[in-house]
Amino acid sequence: MDALRGGADAIFIMLGAVMVLAMHAGFAFLELGTVRKKNQVNALVKILVDFAVSTIAYFFVGYSIAYGVNFFSGAEVLAQRNGYDLVKFFFLLTFAAAIPAIISGGIAERSRFHPQLLATALIVGLVYPFFEGIAWNQHFGVQAWLQSTFGAPFHDFAGSVVVHAVGGWIALPAILLLGARQGRYIKDGAIAAHPPSSIPFLALGAWILTVGWFGFNVMSAQTVEAMNGLVAVNSLMAMVGGTIAAFLAGKNDPGYVHNGPLAGLVAICAGSNIVHPLGALLIGAIGGFIFVWMFERTQNKWKIDDVLGVWPLHGLCGVWGGIAAGIFGLKALGGLGGVSLMSQLIGTLMGVSIALIGGAAVYGLLKATIGLRLDAEDEFNGADLSIHRISATPERETYL
Repeated sequence: MDALRGGADAIFIMLGAVMVLAMHAGFAFLELGTVRKKNQVNALVKILVDFAVSTIAYFFVGYSIAYGVNFFSGAEVLAQRNGYDLVKFFFLLTFAAAIPAIISGGIAERSRFHPQLLATALIVGLVYPFFEGIAWNQHFGVQAWLQSTFGAPFHDFAGSVVVHAVGGWIALPAILLLGARQGRYIKDGAIAAHPPSSIPFLALGAWILTVGWFGFNVMSAQTVEAMNGLVAVNSLMAMVGGTIAAFLAGKNDPGYVHNGPLAGLVAICAGSNIVHPLGALLIGAIGGFIFVWMFERTQNKWKIDDVLGVWPLHGLCGVWGGIAAGIFGLKALGGLGGVSLMSQLIGTLMGVSIALIGGAAVYGLLKATIGLRLDAEDEFNGADLSIHRISATPERETYL
C-alpha cells in the first residue's frame, strides 16, 4: 500500500508539474499577442530560454536555499519513493520559473536579451527561494513567530504572494529602471497607443494560463490524500468573478476581458483551500476590478510603461489575494478558519519588501554594469530583427 500511495502521489504531482509547465506557453502567447509584431519572436524565445536558465539556477542553488535539498547523490538514492522527491522538484521549479515569465511581460520590447537571462539566474537562484523558504519551509522562525503571536502562520496555499506578488514586485523596479518604450509618452503630455498585435494570440495565451492554473492550484496539495475539490471550485469561481468584473470595468475591451480571469486566479491562490466558493467569487471579482483600475492608472496617469500590466495583475492582485485569505478564510465569513489577518498582512508585506529590494538590487546592478536596454536603433527595428535576426513574418525579408 505504501508503494501504491507513493506511486499515486508521484503521478499526481507530475500531472500538476506538466500543467504548470504548459502555462509557460500561455505566458509566451499572452506576451506575443500584446507586443507589437516586431517583438513577437523575442517574446517566444525569452519565455523558453528563461525556463531553461531557471531550471539550472533552481536545481543547483535555489531549491537547496528554499528546502535544504540537493541532488548530488547516486541515481539509486534519487529514485527512491518512486522518484517523488524529484517530481516535487519539477513541480516547484515550474512555480519558480513563473517569476521571470511574469517579469518578461513588464519589460517587453526594449530589454536586452542576455542581461535578462543573468537576472533570471539571480532571481530564481537567490531572491525567490529566500522568501519561498520562509513561507513554505519554516525558515528563520518567521512562521513559528506568527503562529505564537497571532494564532496562525502566514497562509499562502498556492502562491498569491510567494509567486505572483513576488514576481510583480520584482518586475516593478526593472520596469522603472528601463523606462518607457520609444514614443510611448510624448513630451507634450500626449500618450501614444501601442495596441496589441494579435488579440487571438493574446486570448490563446490567457486560455492556456487559465486551464493550467487548475494544476497550479489543485496540485499544490502535492499528495492525492491532501487533494481537495474545494480548491478547484474556488479557482473556478474566482476565475469567473475576475472575468465578469474585468468585462464590466473594462467596458468590453478584449485585453481586459482576457486578463480578468488571470486576475481572479492570482487573487484566489492563497486562500483557495480555505474560503467558501461565494467568497472566492468576490475575491476574484475584486481582483478583476483592481487590475483594470490600476492598469489604466499606471499606463495613463503615472506613465509607467508596464507592457502587459504585470505589476497590477500579479503584484497588486497577489497582495490582495494574500490579504483576502485572512478575511474570507475566517469562519465568520464562511471559511474554514485557521488564519489570522495580521499574519497575512505581515507575510504579504514581507514578500513585497523582499521582492522590491531583490529586484532593485539585481536590475540596478545590471544597469550599472552591463546595461539593460536595447540601443535606440535596435529598439526601433524591434527585438526580433535586432536580437534574433528574423521576424515573425519573414516573407517580407525574402524579397529584400
